Amino acid sequence: MREAVVVEAVRTPMGRGRPNGALAHVHPVELLAHTLRALVERSGVDPALVDDVIGGTVDQVGEQAMNTTRYALLSAGFPESVPATTVDRQCGSSQQAVHFAAQGVMAGAYDMVVACGVESMSRVPMWSNVPAGTDPFGPGVAARYPDGLVPQGIGAELIAAKWSLSRERMDAFAVSSHRKAAAAWESGRFDAEIAPLDGVSRDECVRSGTSVEVLAGLRPAYRDAAFAERFPQIEWNVTAGNASPVNDGASAVLITSADTAARLGLRPLARLHSFAVTGSDPLLMLTGVIPATEKVLRRASLSLADIDLFEVNEAFASVVLAWQQETGADLDKVNVHGGAIALGHPLGASGTRLTSTLVHAMRERGARYGLQTMCEAGGMANAMVLEAV
Repeated sequence: MREAVVVEAVRTPMGRGRPNGALAHVHPVELLAHTLRALVERSGVDPALVDDVIGGTVDQVGEQAMNTTRYALLSAGFPESVPATTVDRQCGSSQQAVHFAAQGVMAGAYDMVVACGVESMSRVPMWSNVPAGTDPFGPGVAARYPDGLVPQGIGAELIAAKWSLSRERMDAFAVSSHRKAAAAWESGRFDAEIAPLDGVSRDECVRSGTSVEVLAGLRPAYRDAAFAERFPQIEWNVTAGNASPVNDGASAVLITSADTAARLGLRPLARLHSFAVTGSDPLLMLTGVIPATEKVLRRASLSLADIDLFEVNEAFASVVLAWQQETGADLDKVNVHGGAIALGHPLGASGTRLTSTLVHAMRERGARYGLQTMCEAGGMANAMVLEAV
């Protein structure tokens, strides 16, 4: 089987997902097109050589409908002969795009492929694709879960309760994310992955001066009387401060076979080593990162101790802390440049954002193995292992 390698990885800065956010004026097609142009400019490849572009987007409606990835590549100036598709595995959509792209290269279906993702949560708010009064689950799911499923915020609260995660511990984790992100920005560690757009060159949500004392003043974000009665174990510790914000952004990685990279004189950043995807309890919803990590390590024939760097999506502090508690991973190796709590979580773009950050951090720190994993709505998770070349 052929090797698949990442040869370039870029992302936009992450704008705050509000009408007055730094990137709210940019159409999502143009957000993604910007990263595609940056990808070919930095790599120097002829876009006509790209066999496919696989993009992730979660709310595929309105300005993010009609196969956004196809129109982004056309806007970016790629030849009309280059095809594209848009996938949805919820928050892991663009990580799934990486899996599909790499697996296609390894199987011989592609020589060069782009995996990417975009979400403009200012212009297409979360749940825009589920109009009021719509049932996206159907009667079979209702029969299987008669008490009903819950929003992700309630899932995060249930995780905090199950793993006995205090408000103070989650807030401290959030503060650490902001401080690591601020330090990475100040030291230029994001320069290699950032493609500035319309004068925006830094992630908008990083708060270098935040503290546990500041976050302690925030009210619980999901307190609800009905859920409190149903789940008396919830202590209501999840706030806007220890959860990821809503954001606008895009990201992209260029994946080729090792032979193609050598033939074109491209420098691989990392080899895509192993992949896993798993389902988990759709009520807790966000715990799939635990079995996904176990599964991908097993497939890679590696142990946790072999991994030098981890990227675990910070949808909520409780998710990463529960994952750490179960796996025993060293938090000093996790999200070393900060995570989504600080940098942002533009749903469909987050998978390839994590990949971009991870491959550049691996090269900078001389890491051999990196592991990336993301929780996903509905009770799923993706995980993959990357290896230095």
